[in-house]
Amino acid sequence: MSAATAPRSSHPHLRLARHPVRVCFMIDRLSRAGTETQLVALIRELDRTEVEPSLVLLDGEDDLSRALEPADCPVLRLGVRKLLSWPTVTAAQRLRRFWHDYPPDILQVYFLDSAYFAAPLAKWCGIPKVIRVQNNLGYWLTPRHRVLNRLLRPFVDVIVTNSQEGKRSLLATDRLSPERVVVLENGVDIGRFRRFMLPDTSKKLVRVGCVANLRAVKNIDGLMHAAQQALAQHPQLVFEVAGDGEQREALESLHARLGLGERFLLHGLVADVPGFLRRLDIAVLPSHSEGMSNALLEYMAAGRAVIATDVGANRQLLDDGRCGLLVPPGHPAAIAAAITELLTDPVRAAALGAAARRRVQELYSREAMCRRFQQFYRALIDDELTIN
Repeated sequence: MSAATAPRSSHPHLRLARHPVRVCFMIDRLSRAGTETQLVALIRELDRTEVEPSLVLLDGEDDLSRALEPADCPVLRLGVRKLLSWPTVTAAQRLRRFWHDYPPDILQVYFLDSAYFAAPLAKWCGIPKVIRVQNNLGYWLTPRHRVLNRLLRPFVDVIVTNSQEGKRSLLATDRLSPERVVVLENGVDIGRFRRFMLPDTSKKLVRVGCVANLRAVKNIDGLMHAAQQALAQHPQLVFEVAGDGEQREALESLHARLGLGERFLLHGLVADVPGFLRRLDIAVLPSHSEGMSNALLEYMAAGRAVIATDVGANRQLLDDGRCGLLVPPGHPAAIAAAITELLTDPVRAAALGAAARRRVQELYSREAMCRRFQQFYRALIDDELTIN
């Protein structure tokens, strides 16, 4: 355990007059994936006069997770890799002691294992409010997980998701009442994308790119098929993908079968995402499913000309197509056609990039995200929450 502040000696749940809301965040481990990145950014940028954070990691012992820990809040690593094991009992005891030393008003929990472990324990320990974050659309949930989710409901006060589409999915698939689901949208660090030039699709070499984990839902295989079709008409294109994952080997085999050669590059993990996006003229989000895509927010902050599948919150982010081109999911030909559209009209491509950047600055900055969460926490503790 590391701590940036001294433990409180007061009764765990004594309410003081307008003290900062004490929020304990819990997640399996930290990584550079979207949900984890958003959580770390939220903890680092919360106004400490409004919210006093702590962080619990169900596992968190690996080097990457340790390196990503925020420096200015208490952190507890439990080292639990399998819930149904004896170390889980010891971990529960350690977590109870941590909550005694750093008593939260709110527990905010991410992912399945952390939710199953911590939400019932939080209620048993008397933590006033438990928030569960569910940002994906549940396309991968098994029947077993759905049963466990229903068993978990009595221990959760509010579910937070990052898009209206996510809320609609939760209401439909989990049969939740609307007053228990709140939409709090993601934000992006706009400062990392300052002074980016607007895209120019009239160049002799035009770069088309994507930032994604190499998983089936991200549809990088579909992007490869789209690239094959687009390259037949536009040999000046180069496609680049930043990201790694379980599909790497299968995608490399498909790459060879399609004969894409040096015109389609799989870079693996890229630490400097803004630098990667700076080189692109067109950014593509080909996913089969999304909640509110962090990659799309970064494309927009970078002012790229965007092509995105019409899933999740993509239509909302792109303002019904005013800030980028929307295509149906699962149709490589539609992606190829959209690329042609942007290549043949460079002025429109630049205008879409500029509109996307303005929209992110106005609505989806990290500062705006933190304000939304801070107001939500205060309203939840003061029992003044209005569901959106």
